[in-house]
Amino acid sequence: MLKKARYTWTMLPFGMLLVASVALAADDPSAVAAHNSVSIDTVWTLVAAFLVFFMQAGFAMVEAGFTRAKNAVNIIMKNLMDFSVGSIAYWAIGFGLMFGADALGLFGTDGFFLSAGNPATREGLWQFAFWMFQVVFAATAATIVSGAMAERTRFTAYLVYSAVISAFIYPIVGHWIWGGGWLSNLGMVDFAGSTVVHSVGGWAALAGAALLGPRYGKYLESNGRKISQAIPGHNITLAALGVFILWFGWFGFNPGSTTAGTNLSIATIAVTTNLAAAAGAIAAMFTAWSMYGKPDATMALNGVLAGLVAITAPCAVVSPGSAVIIGLIAGVIVVFSVEFFDKVLHIDDPVGAISVHGVCGAFGTLAVGLFAEAKYAKAAGLGEVNGLFFGGGFHQLGVQLIGVFAVFAWVGIASFVLFYFLKKTVGLRVSQEEELRGLDIDEHGMEAYSGFQVFTTQ
Repeated sequence: MLKKARYTWTMLPFGMLLVASVALAADDPSAVAAHNSVSIDTVWTLVAAFLVFFMQAGFAMVEAGFTRAKNAVNIIMKNLMDFSVGSIAYWAIGFGLMFGADALGLFGTDGFFLSAGNPATREGLWQFAFWMFQVVFAATAATIVSGAMAERTRFTAYLVYSAVISAFIYPIVGHWIWGGGWLSNLGMVDFAGSTVVHSVGGWAALAGAALLGPRYGKYLESNGRKISQAIPGHNITLAALGVFILWFGWFGFNPGSTTAGTNLSIATIAVTTNLAAAAGAIAAMFTAWSMYGKPDATMALNGVLAGLVAITAPCAVVSPGSAVIIGLIAGVIVVFSVEFFDKVLHIDDPVGAISVHGVCGAFGTLAVGLFAEAKYAKAAGLGEVNGLFFGGGFHQLGVQLIGVFAVFAWVGIASFVLFYFLKKTVGLRVSQEEELRGLDIDEHGMEAYSGFQVFTTQ
């Protein structure tokens, strides 16, 4: 029988939280501690989820700013609807496939329609908080593709893609690594999703952009060679705002992946996250400066994102010094990767999503096998994890490498099949005339900047 309730003020990073400490007996401090721990963990996880949700606005701003004004409404609608459609798909199917009872190490078999949620029990209530945190991650994976396929994709096809990646493609990878699947059993570490979230989005973007083809006028033929033509974004200020929003949201993405406000490693994770982002910006700026003769703002902005993506897997297992090194390497990689996909493979990626999320996500995942230190891993509750540079040998690096290639194969094949099916059915690409007029007019019947531009139907 409940004897009395005690109320204590607990300081949290986002303000004062009143926690009702209900004990089975007035002199039972362990029950009070357990109740408070669940309350703090739930609030922390939800606040982190809300920060990650705000990243949708960041992605929308980055993609809109890096593309042309005549497609801004289309970009906003895709970012709005991939979260909306994805939320329903993940609630109905994706969450169960990702975290349900394991079948053969490949997928989950229960928990569909959030059936594990129960407002009558503490564990049941936690399921609601955990689902909220996971659905915003699923939305992040989905929205990455929007930028790489921008300015020429049919809106209907994008809606179908958003449902499929949220319900099937992303959750399968999530189960392998986070849901007790075969990669988890091998010992793969991807703390906050360099591979689970970002490489999934990046490799899906690669498949989609390759099948879709480049924007009209992107490549010109000269002496039998394709020459890449720059198609500048219409608002770099908007893109910069988006990057700052994403940087801010990443403090929910990485530290929030503890799903425990009582896990004080959130402090070191926040530090490593910030340092990698800063180092990525600096490295990308100087790399672009040396290549182009100017400190290119778009590359510096993508350098921030490259550092953030790369640190997402190892953020809980590396030191601040290692985080700086990881960010610096990612900042260099992203510049050369953007050039490679554009100038060598001739894959048109208007925002650099493949390089930022796919390539730097893979690098970040491998960085665990290089830079992990057991003292940081233990503090985060991950056990004894040491990378090659800290006495761990090649074992962890080998496991990480298997994971990177397995996810690349699954996502690449599944996404290619999906986009090929869409291409042959509803159609994947708009007509040349629609592309030249802009998707805002033909797909949505409106302009983002009414009165500021002149559009013709010729």
